[in-house]
Amino acid sequence: MHFLLIGLNCRYSHSCLALFYVRNELDRNLQNQQTTIKQFTINDPYYETLLGISGSRADTLLFSVYIWNASYISRLVTDLARIQPGRPIILGGPQAPAMVGLPENCTVVEGAIEGVGEDFYHDLEAGTPKSSYKAKPSHSFRFPYLDDDFSGELLNRQVYYESSRGCPFCCSYCLSSINKRVVHKEIKEVEKELAGILRHQPKIIKFVDRTFNDNPERALAIWHYLAEQAGKTQFHFEIAPDRFTEEMFAFLKTVEPDRFQFEIGVQSTNPETLAAINRRMDVEASAVNISRLAAFDNIHLHVDLILGLPYETEESFRKSFNMVFALRSHYIQMGLLKVLPGTEMSSDAEEFGLVYCEQPPYQILANRLMNHETLSKLYAFGECVEAFYNNRYFRSIWSYLHERQEEPYLVFRHLLEVKGRPYFSGLSPTQKMLTRILSEMADERPDRDILKDLLRYDWLRCGHRFIPDFLETQPLSEIRTELWNKSPENLEGLYTYQNRSEFFKRSDFLEMSNEALQEVGLNPGDERTIVCFLPEETQGVIKHRRVTTIECV
Repeated sequence: MHFLLIGLNCRYSHSCLALFYVRNELDRNLQNQQTTIKQFTINDPYYETLLGISGSRADTLLFSVYIWNASYISRLVTDLARIQPGRPIILGGPQAPAMVGLPENCTVVEGAIEGVGEDFYHDLEAGTPKSSYKAKPSHSFRFPYLDDDFSGELLNRQVYYESSRGCPFCCSYCLSSINKRVVHKEIKEVEKELAGILRHQPKIIKFVDRTFNDNPERALAIWHYLAEQAGKTQFHFEIAPDRFTEEMFAFLKTVEPDRFQFEIGVQSTNPETLAAINRRMDVEASAVNISRLAAFDNIHLHVDLILGLPYETEESFRKSFNMVFALRSHYIQMGLLKVLPGTEMSSDAEEFGLVYCEQPPYQILANRLMNHETLSKLYAFGECVEAFYNNRYFRSIWSYLHERQEEPYLVFRHLLEVKGRPYFSGLSPTQKMLTRILSEMADERPDRDILKDLLRYDWLRCGHRFIPDFLETQPLSEIRTELWNKSPENLEGLYTYQNRSEFFKRSDFLEMSNEALQEVGLNPGDERTIVCFLPEETQGVIKHRRVTTIECV
């Protein structure tokens, strides 16, 4: 028999971990069968995807269903059933049990593939699968990959890996809270499996453990192992912010930049909200720990907040955002609550007044204390944060506003108003457009001059070789010419007479006020101080051009 295992990912760079587990279980439980994995994206043209599947000679089709691809798959299986009504279609994954109106030739498998009974494979082999199967809890899960996968379906894709399955927490909005059992692989087994992946030098390995550091000692041991491995592979972890030890901090401070990424779920700092969603978290400890990690500047920190949780109001969300912004993480994601079928949250929807989309991904529309208008406004606010903060463009601006103790929430609200002006409508959020919006905001403030200096500084640090006309005061070419004429033949630490010409050709120069220089950590000299933007990049998480200063007499 021939089985076609189909993944519908969000992006081409993603991969579907479940398909590889299913492939291995089919190989283990059936004889004389062939399995093929084929991955598409939900952004691919629908008809071409349909033809790519319908043209397969596979006897049975198997889909992995999640909230982000459920609608796409529902459409596919409906049309596939019309084309070939007798070909069995198997649907598994967390969203499969919630699918309704499926064609008669569809089978739904609920639970992990490792726990499915022998009758499933017997029926599959006979070509007569039942309408549904429910897996029993599984106490183990095998390594999902074969060496050939890394030159095939995993080539140039992210590699997902589980060192544990399940979550120790009981957050009511999460499917992981339904099964409260956590299974950890032995550390030696994890190291052996990771070695098998690292031989192929993937760009990134994403640990899908729901809370990687639920056991801090175990997490630290795995981190030690990964840090000792050669290569440039990055490692991504989902982290609980209040479960760090001093030993972990001491180690993490030494990690090479660009190797570790942490996704940190804060979700809310409102005590009433956290209690309502069964989220046990020490907010104060979490804030301290995230700040400490950010100060290391070697681990990319992605912090999550959720819009629309029970008992959340605009004011409580404002407090959460201000606290998270002050921690100086590199990325702040403001996602919408998704009320997933089968979760405790869905059972309590009426109690909390949750109004949410009927179809996947079931995004929140309103709750008892936050009407739809307010939620819409906060969603637009989150998009504004995405545009202006979740990049490397304006780090000096945010640092300056932080040091002045300005409230971040009000700053982004004002930016949202400026961004909404008619002449910005329909424009792509390029760095130039965003810089223009910030420049307009600066024009309305008493500290206009220093903000404009910081905008020019951030613009050049990002690699540009010119200043936008709405920011330019003195042409950069004039400053370069002046420095060329006045600077010595040799300048220690920067150039000698032999490479002087190359230095001036590859560098850019900007004059800034003494106050602005101090804000970006540069000391003004006794004479005119010119900032020099070098072609080399800085170290740390966010890469910019390296800068220094030259005194111009």
